[in-house]
Amino acid sequence: MTGTGLVLVTRQEPDASETVARLAAHGLTGLAAPQLRIARVKGPLPQPRAVQAVVLGSMNAVRHLPARFRNLPALAVGDATAASARAAGFREAASASGDARDLAALAARFCDPAGAPLLLATAEGAGMPLAADLRARGFRVLRRVVYRVVQRPTLTPPVAAALAEGRVSHALFFSRSAARAFARVARARRLTHTLQGVTALAISPAVAATLAPMGFGPVLAAARPDQDSLLALLGGRTGKRGRE
Repeated sequence: MTGTGLVLVTRQEPDASETVARLAAHGLTGLAAPQLRIARVKGPLPQPRAVQAVVLGSMNAVRHLPARFRNLPALAVGDATAASARAAGFREAASASGDARDLAALAARFCDPAGAPLLLATAEGAGMPLAADLRARGFRVLRRVVYRVVQRPTLTPPVAAALAEGRVSHALFFSRSAARAFARVARARRLTHTLQGVTALAISPAVAATLAPMGFGPVLAAARPDQDSLLALLGGRTGKRGRE
């Protein structure tokens, strides 16, 4: 896309840096602006032999689930999460290539409702609708929190300066949590007036709806809930990479 200025990447690390590097490889200048950080949650988990498969709704779930579960089959929400699971040592990792509803449907195809429970590894405050969907399909579900999302209290100086100076043309949002956190700190820094010149790119219509009242210029939603589709909104110069 000609005329593209700085592209803010609001996802958490280490994923923000990966996206910035991908943008750079295609001639776009990204600026990591993570508004969230991920903290491990230590809590009781079942023995691996007591469950038939692990359900993974994000790459962070992969990163924060103990290694002893890696001999179990993994069911991942998207291709990138499945790839992350394989890289972490899971021998079997199937991808739903979609959202939570697709993940529940994947479980219904590959797992036995009459068998051992499914272990749903998730974030604090997340995963309840997916657990309910799985239970409605006859599964026993052990929902366990393995990480929490913590909002950062402010913008980094480079990000605040780029917004204040009008050097940001686009901002990428991978979650509603990141969108809400960004809005909060932008208001605190009195920078919301700068957003009218920024095109907000959302990974899903739900994230776009969260962004709509924040004062951005155009707010565009990706055709599918993955990084490929999100980056395609920048003009097709970012190539192809797996789903989340």
